[in-house]
Amino acid sequence: MAEPLGTAAYQAELTRIDQVLAAPASRLTRVRTAEGLSDAMNTLADSLNTIAVRLAAIKVTSRLSAVHGLLQVRIGVAATQLSGLSAVTEDDARCGGVAYTSQQVQRQLRTDLSAALVQLQRLKLTFGKTLPDPGPAPEQVRPDSGEVLVRRGPNGTGQLKITNGTAKDVAVSIVTDGKPPSSPQVMVYIRATRTTTVKQIGGAYHLYFKSGTDWDADNRKFRADCAFEKFDQTFGKNQGWQVNLKPMPNGNADTTEVEAY
Repeated sequence: MAEPLGTAAYQAELTRIDQVLAAPASRLTRVRTAEGLSDAMNTLADSLNTIAVRLAAIKVTSRLSAVHGLLQVRIGVAATQLSGLSAVTEDDARCGGVAYTSQQVQRQLRTDLSAALVQLQRLKLTFGKTLPDPGPAPEQVRPDSGEVLVRRGPNGTGQLKITNGTAKDVAVSIVTDGKPPSSPQVMVYIRATRTTTVKQIGGAYHLYFKSGTDWDADNRKFRADCAFEKFDQTFGKNQGWQVNLKPMPNGNADTTEVEAY
């Protein structure tokens, strides 16, 4: 029967595990597509599950038993998170950017393992050297409700009252007829359940809105949990309108999902 591993032998095993994780973990930093990020997450999850099985077969001294058990648990949690959220993360990467979303995954991986890493450090043991470290997450800036993010083109006499009856923040784009949604006449931010009125709208226009979380002020988009929709009708020039973004049973305005913009 094999003797339980002491501190030195256990550290050697942790070092070997780090080397096993090096390649799949580094893939997270090199992906260029949403699909590639999803594949990298699933590959890393498989590696973590293999390592968990390997750790379960190891016997350690009583001094190490608690941290050894905790490490197995946290590796299992990290693997479950990676595989379970890969599809959602792939969608987020399409709207928030692959690099940013990958960094979020890397931070979550470290968070999932942090309890075990701290306990290992207290015992003078090292693990996780090959895990990517993207640094702290950037500060999130949430615009005020009703804040106008874009206004361009000639003013008119049109007016639009918008109620965001949904549970998510939205950015509403008033797009002059014939223009793409990426070039709005007006873009306004409306927080969940809030109402605002946009005035001085010029000409006939279409109404687009995108929702989500984690607003990117520089690129005027949500980085996660995002969706994109458009009202099917054209809004006439120099008229007053009011809309509710929450679907209503007796509503008279249909919306359609559109590509990210």
